Amino acid sequence: MGAQSQIYAGAFADPVFAAQSVFRMLMDCFARPGTIGRPSAGAEPPSPLGRASGAVALTLCDHDTPVWLSPTLSKSAMPQWIAFHTGASITEVKAEARFAFIEKGGAIPGFDQYALGSQEYPDRSTTLVIEVEALTGGCRMIARGPGIKGETTVAPKGLPDVFLDLWKANRAIFPRGIDLVLTAEEGVLCLPRTTRLSIEE
Repeated sequence: MGAQSQIYAGAFADPVFAAQSVFRMLMDCFARPGTIGRPSAGAEPPSPLGRASGAVALTLCDHDTPVWLSPTLSKSAMPQWIAFHTGASITEVKAEARFAFIEKGGAIPGFDQYALGSQEYPDRSTTLVIEVEALTGGCRMIARGPGIKGETTVAPKGLPDVFLDLWKANRAIFPRGIDLVLTAEEGVLCLPRTTRLSIEE
């Protein structure tokens, strides 16, 4: 597929119904951290972004949500794809972004480089969408917090070794901080800033 055709192809077949369906799935995953959701509608974003991340982008991004893309995604057809299908503007400044996308294997900047919100408006922060190798089979972490009955285990595969340190620093500034959406293939796992993570012993 040519670069130009990549820009115009790959969106939801039924944009309104599909976006509503994926949005409900995402809200359920945020309400129940650790739950793996499956977008019911398919998206085919330009390489190297995966289908699940593409569905998240089509659902959440619009003309009021500046988007930051990793350096690799910025050099692909993704900026034009997101702009064409969602109307969102692309920013090179992480702290201006409402949503940020990183492809599988991409470097993950420190969370404090993004918008963290304020004490008065903690919702004015960045939601970070990171594609990982898999949502299971990685380092097992215990998750606790709102929406979790007791505790649950999450084990995404492909996060950097410093991830838990990044997440603990993010938790320490609550109610400020980023929220996280992990994607792999066609699955999604959401970690709101309210979730506490620790290594399973």
